[in-house]
Amino acid sequence: MKKKNKKKGILFWITGLSGAGKTSVANEIKKEITKQFGPTLVFNGDDLRKIFNLNKYDQKSRLETGKNYCKFAKFITDQNINLIFTVVGMFDQIRSWNKKNISNYVEIYLKASVSKIKEKRKKKLYFKKNNSIVGIQIKPQFPKKPNFTIKNDFTKSIKEISGFLLKKIIKAKV
Repeated sequence: MKKKNKKKGILFWITGLSGAGKTSVANEIKKEITKQFGPTLVFNGDDLRKIFNLNKYDQKSRLETGKNYCKFAKFITDQNINLIFTVVGMFDQIRSWNKKNISNYVEIYLKASVSKIKEKRKKKLYFKKNNSIVGIQIKPQFPKKPNFTIKNDFTKSIKEISGFLLKKIIKAKV
């Protein structure tokens, strides 16, 4: 996996369930990604939801929000800025769009089970009575062929998980 277009940034799309550790991993790898590949921003789905006041969580709204995330990511990477974007990203349609429209796309699936997330109390979200929680009431479409799958069973630190991911990225010569 090599950078297809040297005039565009790389999108590191980190997807997985809420509470899997996506944002923590992104923040941990940012410095090395910047060192290896140039200027890099980190955004997560919650950041953009706050900025644009996106507060609907039903499946239809999530799909529309996901499409907007993709357009935002393309806008940033088209300016030769790398973006580490962390998002539940539960739709195959969204990831397919990214693969087709963003030339330097790296898909990272941070795999964690709801039971382990609950056990470690990483997200209080899973204890709420709500009809739109991905992994509980809404069935996610997990990535079928991500560039990297990293399992988080919460036995390793974020630093260890991030180091493992960075080694894979650098070895792949993105």
